Amino acid sequence: MAKDDWITTADAVSLSGYHVNYIRYLIKSEKVKGQKWGQQWQVSRSSLLAHIRMVEKIGAKRGPKTGA
Repeated sequence: MAKDDWITTADAVSLSGYHVNYIRYLIKSEKVKGQKWGQQWQVSRSSLLAHIRMVEKIGAKRGPKTGA
């Protein structure tokens, strides 16, 4: 099992472009791994990147069909 690289929520915002409140939502809804160390939430970088890839993949399938 690979070791998780833990990043702050601020780093997660920079990496993903998501709002900090959405990052917290992803942690609380267990869509990404998170841990609270002291008073600060840490996010698993690998689980955040996996979530971003999944959302992009789903997004590519949405929308109107083009071509005939």
